[in-house]
Amino acid sequence: MSNGRNFPLLRMRRQDRNPWLSPITLLPTTFVPLLLLAAAVPGLLAPIAPDAVDFLAPFQPPGAAHWFGTDQLGRDVFSRVVHGTAQSLFIGLGATLIACAGGVVLGTITALAPRPLDRVLVRLLDILLAFPEILLALLVIAVLGREPFNTSLAVGLAGIAGYARLVRAEVLRVSQSGYVEQAVVIGEPYLAIVAEHIVPNTIRPLAVLATVGIGTSLLAASALSFLGLGVVPPSPEWGALLADGRNVLDVAPWVSLLPATVVALSVISMTLLGRRLQAILLQKER
Repeated sequence: MSNGRNFPLLRMRRQDRNPWLSPITLLPTTFVPLLLLAAAVPGLLAPIAPDAVDFLAPFQPPGAAHWFGTDQLGRDVFSRVVHGTAQSLFIGLGATLIACAGGVVLGTITALAPRPLDRVLVRLLDILLAFPEILLALLVIAVLGREPFNTSLAVGLAGIAGYARLVRAEVLRVSQSGYVEQAVVIGEPYLAIVAEHIVPNTIRPLAVLATVGIGTSLLAASALSFLGLGVVPPSPEWGALLADGRNVLDVAPWVSLLPATVVALSVISMTLLGRRLQAILLQKER
């Protein structure tokens, strides 16, 4: 007969076999689909227009008419957060794609370059990594101006160095693998080896970092908007919504509560999702 004491051990083994059975995946598997739904069809979740002004209902507390209250112009906070999801996710996803693409190109060139050039590029990457990403993004915004695409570009360019270091390490590892050596022996062209063998096997581990990077990029973009250097109001981008409510925290804290909560949950969900993807990749490698 089996002992009841073995049940926790059995559950742990099942979770080890399937990382998605872990309780910590509950947040990303429920919250991320809600974000995608809000970005695709915001009117389904929030039928009130995000720019609908009601001068007779400023700073209304949460209630039946407005679940999360209204702001200084009587606009529904919930509707503005929901309708701002698409723009916020676009900025975070766009910044991550820019950082990944630039990191793959720069990291591959650095790893395969002649040794003197490799040393120069590595030192350049070290210098870029020494600066906080938000400062580099501020520099780009100061040059290009305040637009959603510019914000995404600024955050993406600031994150290239981190991805490039990871790609460089992966390219050096893959270059010493057996299938690459075999491709060299049979005489495949150098560019074909890089495009067909090295780069595809380098990008695979990058998916985990990119998933976490979406949340990080979203947070950086919200910080820029909060500082007044990102998306221009009255756009319902989450960072801009936080900036609108920071001066009325003592009067109407609900104006900032919902956007701050959504930003935090988005970053946490993306991080947990990346950890689960990492666990799955490690499981497949075994």
